[in-house]
Amino acid sequence: MNTQSAIDRQILRIALPSIVSNITVPLLGLADTAIAGHLGSPVYIGAIAVGGMMFNIIYWIFGFLRMGTSGMTSQAYGRGDMAEAYRLLARSVMLGMGIALGLIALQVPLREGAFLIVRPTAEVEAQATAYFHICIWGAPAMLGLYGLTGWYIGMQNSRTPMLVAIAQNVVNIAASLTLVYACGMKVEGVALGTLIAQWAGFLAALALWVRRYGDLRQYRLRGLWQRAAMSRFFGVNRDIFLRTLCLVAVTLFFTAAGAAQGDIILAVNALLMQLFTLYSYIMDGFAYAGEALAGRHIGAGNGQMLRLTVKRLFAWGGGMAVLFTLAYAIGGEGFLHLLTDNREVVQAAADYFPWALAIPAAGMAAFVWDGVFIGATATRGMLAAMATAAVCFFGLYYGLRGAMGNHALWLAFIAYLAIRGIVQSLMAIPRLRGK
Repeated sequence: MNTQSAIDRQILRIALPSIVSNITVPLLGLADTAIAGHLGSPVYIGAIAVGGMMFNIIYWIFGFLRMGTSGMTSQAYGRGDMAEAYRLLARSVMLGMGIALGLIALQVPLREGAFLIVRPTAEVEAQATAYFHICIWGAPAMLGLYGLTGWYIGMQNSRTPMLVAIAQNVVNIAASLTLVYACGMKVEGVALGTLIAQWAGFLAALALWVRRYGDLRQYRLRGLWQRAAMSRFFGVNRDIFLRTLCLVAVTLFFTAAGAAQGDIILAVNALLMQLFTLYSYIMDGFAYAGEALAGRHIGAGNGQMLRLTVKRLFAWGGGMAVLFTLAYAIGGEGFLHLLTDNREVVQAAADYFPWALAIPAAGMAAFVWDGVFIGATATRGMLAAMATAAVCFFGLYYGLRGAMGNHALWLAFIAYLAIRGIVQSLMAIPRLRGK
């Protein structure tokens, strides 16, 4: 019991601040949208929505900078190799900066490519262009912060990323309000507020690193570009990058397939997906705990603690799945009414609501295993599970859409979530038992 309680405390010490951090992430975009919504024209709302979507996709694709760094750092922490932990931070931040400079250099073709897909009106495009060309200069801060955040989690410290995320939101709201209402700016003011918040977050994370971990500079950076270490670093990040592309493909296709069925179905799917998003904010916190603790125990060569930690992660994940299923069953319709007052959309959503109730149970294992696999740097397995699930998603949808319509889309999505967890279980359980 003492060991179990100790593991639970370790899980919650990492998971709870991570959950707070996750919840604050959409607040940056929400604050921008709220300010734009009071500028007097829907064009400004559309511009923020289009510009925000472009950056969400860009930064989502490069999320491997956080995940890969977390897993490798947690293993270095577990074996007490602080010199390698320091080198991992340097590699991740430098790679993020290099990618960011590439994004800045390619900002015009990136913008034009996005507009070819989204096709906004001329007025929205003009304002979104202004927003994009200001916020793109935050790419070095955002991608650098990804590396720092992953490193902090790998070092069993999720409190610092939480404090940085909260500070970012405060700075964003204050700066945007000042620039828009005190300085008379419009979309440019919102964009500059976001840019200021991004750099403030990055600099705050650096300052906190110097304060707590500055002694690691004694190791210098000898062996930073050592071939074997770089090969592993890029191999892990490559697998996560390809996995993320599969995830993005499924997510964007889900939205596009709903849109092709009309405005009502598009709205229904968007509302019900908010239930998945809310669940993911919580479960990602436990996934982060899995990254940190699994990597730590693997680095320390402690198979017994690894198995116990995985069991407790699944216990917490199962509890969250039951809790969310009950909450959605009891209050789901009320939640939909909070999001919209359109009765037609809410009524139409009732036909598909059972699929939303299946999300927590179907997706729980995938979230937990993702964290454990990242901590184990078993990224090839993650990629294989995601690719298998994505193929099944598209196969089920195209095979059943003629007979089931939008129900086929939801069935494919639920199966996609479940298959990820099943495939990862088949890979991981024999290995855990064999340790």
